[in-house]
Amino acid sequence: MNADILVVGAHPDDIEIGIGGAVCKFCRAGYRVVLLDLTRGESGTRGSVEERAREAARAADILGVCVRENAGLPDGGLANIPEQRKVVAEYIRKYTPRIILAPMNQDRHPDHNAAHELVRDANHLAGVGGLESEYPRFRSKWVYYYRVYVDADTPHLVIDISNEFETKMEALRAYQSQFYNPNYVGQTTYISTPEFWEAIRARAVLLGARIQAKYAEGIFVGEPVAVTLLPGLEKPK
Repeated sequence: MNADILVVGAHPDDIEIGIGGAVCKFCRAGYRVVLLDLTRGESGTRGSVEERAREAARAADILGVCVRENAGLPDGGLANIPEQRKVVAEYIRKYTPRIILAPMNQDRHPDHNAAHELVRDANHLAGVGGLESEYPRFRSKWVYYYRVYVDADTPHLVIDISNEFETKMEALRAYQSQFYNPNYVGQTTYISTPEFWEAIRARAVLLGARIQAKYAEGIFVGEPVAVTLLPGLEKPK
């Protein structure tokens, strides 16, 4: 299947935290969206691999994506090395996405930082003819980034997700083992606290205020983006 957008996360639930509203928006607009989790979250404090796989599948259904895959790379061991780049490059060749969305760097989780460089360089590798593969070479022209946890700086692009925000939260609630859930028996983590849950909404509100919207999510651009006209000048008055 040719995808319009391939969204990559280091762990199941990263995509929903950082960019779940935009994913829902793209799906509702008719774009073919594929999600790729790089690891199974096997090193996490809460939730088994099997639980997290079921939760990820449920969240994908809620968001409306076409396909969700897992690369099976080591949780806590993501690295921008040839073996892992080849694995990710295979998925890029398989789905030939017009756009790739990947985690931004300077995040508090080492796997998120590694995923940033890994996806960026795997996309380059996917376009190299010498890479042996069952799929023809392909390189996406557009790679954008989203933040999972840390909002270290102002996003380059801000997407209005006012109509999609509650669906994003519903998808996050599918991860019953990970986020605030008084009925789940397990050790407390940062993301399982009520404070983190409330911060998801607060973060979207703050970004929304920047564009006079109720809720929003941010996108970062790694390279200059060519435009024909500045936004707002699509048609002369």
